[in-house]
Amino acid sequence: MTTPSEALLILSRSAARYDRLLAAPDLEIPERHAFERPEDARDAARRATIILGDPDLTAEIVGEAPALRWIQSTFAGVDALLPLPSERIMLTRVEGVFGPAMSEYVFAYILALARRLFETRENQARQVWRRTPYQRLAGKRIGICGMGDIGRHLAKTARHFGMRVWGYRMRPTPCPAADRLFLPDAFHAFLAGVDVVVVTLPLTPATRGLFDEAAFSAMKPTALLINVGRGPVVSEQALVRAVEEGRIGGAVLDVFETEPLPTESPLWTLPGIFVTPHQAAVSFAEDIVALFLKNYRRFKAGRPLHSVVDPGRGY
Repeated sequence: MTTPSEALLILSRSAARYDRLLAAPDLEIPERHAFERPEDARDAARRATIILGDPDLTAEIVGEAPALRWIQSTFAGVDALLPLPSERIMLTRVEGVFGPAMSEYVFAYILALARRLFETRENQARQVWRRTPYQRLAGKRIGICGMGDIGRHLAKTARHFGMRVWGYRMRPTPCPAADRLFLPDAFHAFLAGVDVVVVTLPLTPATRGLFDEAAFSAMKPTALLINVGRGPVVSEQALVRAVEEGRIGGAVLDVFETEPLPTESPLWTLPGIFVTPHQAAVSFAEDIVALFLKNYRRFKAGRPLHSVVDPGRGY
């Protein structure tokens, strides 16, 4: 049962929206506070037993929450919160929400580039009637780095277009979504065999800088890299060199080592690079609240929570 001392802290850039959605009479949390900035939340953090928060904002005050028992992240990536300051704190991440949006983003670019839509649009602007040759996706091979719920959804979408799916994951667990599964000892063989590489991996010590000089050298010179996972998984310095030297065909990047992307970064202007401002799959408050409420009912009943993060693995 919920105790009178239980308190929820909402700390998010969308705090007001979360607060309105959680203003239900049956929520039974005697104390609820919502803030958009960590500096305003420090008082409430000292009493909070539960935090529903953006990981980067929550990381700034989690060490000041002595009564905290559970953090529900509003994002899929939780690396900003690790390591946790105490073993008694449970951390849950968002799963099962972002797959459709990620697939829309990834395949919007795959299709646009295969069909050369950017070039066709330029021809229209110049009033040039010229047919542009294009490629079909059927028979192409997509390599998905990270076969969690997002990766599995991407695999399903890829099959709709007749693509073959190669999967890469860090642990040897079965993955029916992939036609062929690769583990870390065969990473370069995985990269060498695919036409498109999509990165959905979380950021952990094992994945930081995974895409380095050697990784790009292993890829096909025509291959496209799409990163919708975490920015530091890809070495931007190595990526720039690989594109400049023609060792890969190009890249679509939604996440970066530093965000916002610095104005002096060559990624802004390098031909073959497409930049978007970390918006491939944004967190919609309604979806996150639905996940939170399911877990909250389990929390009250003393049952195991869904999507609990293993701090040792980082996801």
